[in-house]
Amino acid sequence: MSAEVGTPANPLRVAIIGSGPSGFYAAEHLQKQADLTVEIDMFDRLPTPYGLVRGGVAPDHQKIKSVTKVYDRIAAKPNFHFYGHVEFGTDITIDDIQAHYHAVIFAVGAQTDRSLEIPGEDLPGSHAATEFVAWYNAHPDYRNREFDLSVESAVVIGVGNVAMDVVRILARTVAELRETDIADYALDELAHSNIKNIYILGRRGAAQAAFTNPEIKELGEMADADIIVAPEEVDLDPLSQAFIDSGEDRTAVRNVEILKAYAEREPEGKSRRIIVRFLASPVEIIGTDKVEAIKIVKNELYATESGSLRPRATDQFETIPVGLVFRSVGYLGVPLPGVPFYERWGTIPNDKGRVLTEHNSGEPVTGNYVVGWIKRGPSGIIGTNKPDSVETVNMLLEDAQAGHLFTPAEPGRDAVEKLLKERHVRYVTFDDWLVLDQLEQQRGAAVDRPRVKFSSIQAMLDALEQAEAQGAPNPAGD
Repeated sequence: MSAEVGTPANPLRVAIIGSGPSGFYAAEHLQKQADLTVEIDMFDRLPTPYGLVRGGVAPDHQKIKSVTKVYDRIAAKPNFHFYGHVEFGTDITIDDIQAHYHAVIFAVGAQTDRSLEIPGEDLPGSHAATEFVAWYNAHPDYRNREFDLSVESAVVIGVGNVAMDVVRILARTVAELRETDIADYALDELAHSNIKNIYILGRRGAAQAAFTNPEIKELGEMADADIIVAPEEVDLDPLSQAFIDSGEDRTAVRNVEILKAYAEREPEGKSRRIIVRFLASPVEIIGTDKVEAIKIVKNELYATESGSLRPRATDQFETIPVGLVFRSVGYLGVPLPGVPFYERWGTIPNDKGRVLTEHNSGEPVTGNYVVGWIKRGPSGIIGTNKPDSVETVNMLLEDAQAGHLFTPAEPGRDAVEKLLKERHVRYVTFDDWLVLDQLEQQRGAAVDRPRVKFSSIQAMLDALEQAEAQGAPNPAGD
């Protein structure tokens, strides 16, 4: 590869597949290279950017979504272009990328849930938590999903932050939900919800729960839902108590304090009850035509050789009548066409972000890089993606210096846009997104809400066409 890559005459061209936080942080670090001329093209299958910040962050957590202002500044730089409504593998392939870019960074996240692998899991009324989250967040792929909210009891399996989001949305009042940007159809459905009891099941103990302090604290501050924690649920076994006493994990210490306070609290007789159960694993979802109950086993903790505490089943079982099940026991990535994949972890095999042909023992794949959950698995918060993306981009820059990238035959944005047009791909630019963003906020203002989202791709494209026909001002000021 020419040593002149990264000069004004021959810019370093990088394609980023996916427009969530990890993709934007990768773009930001590339933009910070003062001695390099870089061109960044970001592609997303949806017309809208921001990934899980738009489609995953709970609607009642508006402050978290303000991180998109950082991404807007990254997108406003002249060396950045967004191509929404372009699907990798069909609209643009790995061969196309190689022909037009020096490198590609995969930032596609983890898009499916782990299964429980228990009998009855496929019964109607048993769902992946991600489906529900995407549905209430107006993700176009999930807007037509149906959830039977006429039942009286639901169970959420898992004690991570996503599980807590699902519990909160089920327990919120209509008035609380109306102050959010929840999908309008989800607001209507939840307004008629008959759910009274929401069980939370954690397979390990209170000291091992994965939720953060604010998430569990919030469950005790619901307008019309009591949180129920039986005292025995927070009685710690000696090993867990020793872990808490060590003060090693401040989050765990505070979680236990909050839960113990709940155990001493008298229920106020609110309309809904959030019932927290630890050391409980589902073993069967029971029902004939739909979910009718869940059978759980009581667990006990034991120490492994490495010192970690793991759950194992006892001989104590219990059956809880429920009509709705949400599993939230981890996310998995899905394979991309022409890109190595490690099935067991649901990730792209890599070494510090350099894609490998095989997990652990593979060779680096020239020009291929990975960031975010599809790189490391589903861990951390939004900010965790920043150092993760910096690490990957540093590998890319090292390889650029050494001449170990693609040698594109047609480096240039014009060639990419010509290719997309020839394939009749109606791509959405960042300026187009700013128009959609403004329209969503206007729709929200009309009904006193932060925004009312477009929930179908066709509706988004139609709205853009209409705005163009009416000569709508460009929010970017171009």
